[in-house]
Amino acid sequence: MKSINDVKLYLLDMDGTVYLGENEIPGAFDTINTLKKMGKKICFLTNNSSKSQQAYVEKLAKMGLEVSKDEIYTSGMATSEFILKKYPNKKIFLLGTDTLKEEISSYGIEIVDYDKADVAVLGFDTTLTYDNLYKFCLMLLDGKDYIATHPDNVCPAPLGDMPDVGSFIKMIEVATKRLPDYICGKPYSIMANCIKDRFKLESNEIAMVGDRLYTDTAFGINNDFYSILVLSGETTKKMLADSKMNPDLVVNDITEIPNKIKK
Repeated sequence: MKSINDVKLYLLDMDGTVYLGENEIPGAFDTINTLKKMGKKICFLTNNSSKSQQAYVEKLAKMGLEVSKDEIYTSGMATSEFILKKYPNKKIFLLGTDTLKEEISSYGIEIVDYDKADVAVLGFDTTLTYDNLYKFCLMLLDGKDYIATHPDNVCPAPLGDMPDVGSFIKMIEVATKRLPDYICGKPYSIMANCIKDRFKLESNEIAMVGDRLYTDTAFGINNDFYSILVLSGETTKKMLADSKMNPDLVVNDITEIPNKIKK
């Protein structure tokens, strides 16, 4: 039986869990500091592969919460670590932002044009061109291995949701009849294993806190983490009931978590 009292590391989704857009969810930052004072580790976990650790450090600092780069973990980082293990010394063709290219390159992974690449990697590419999309599809039609950083269909944006990697996956499937061989972000095990290795913890010592059922809650459940659903973002009580998912704990928002831990 999983218990919140065994949890040493809290993985925190950001938008909808810690803040909404550019505004802190009331009391969230104080709660994070309270958990740290209780001796808990914190890691902000995001599927957004278009931004770097430093970008999130700066965003949170601007909003009033000081965190270190070591407390940020992205699907781009998980993808890089997976490539190093699964495809050592292989070259990749990447659909991704310059920030993601810099992140992956920092791991010593060589990014080349499609005709020289061994593996096709799909990230959240807000600079996507038709030419690069076609090159990517040609690689898949040629049978090259295919990795996606994460499966989210949309990314929240001020004017309305933006198409995210999940939407690209569907478009590419229509053109190539291919789905990714590996998806690295939530809710899949690749990112979970990277987290366990990074923090040297067992599954029951890790909690996933988030507002999205099909990424955050599923990530916790799929990987035997303690799963905490917050109702401060996307998910409503009706959506939870209709989903038939059973998180270990459901709270209105993150501020309720410390009171659930036995002192």
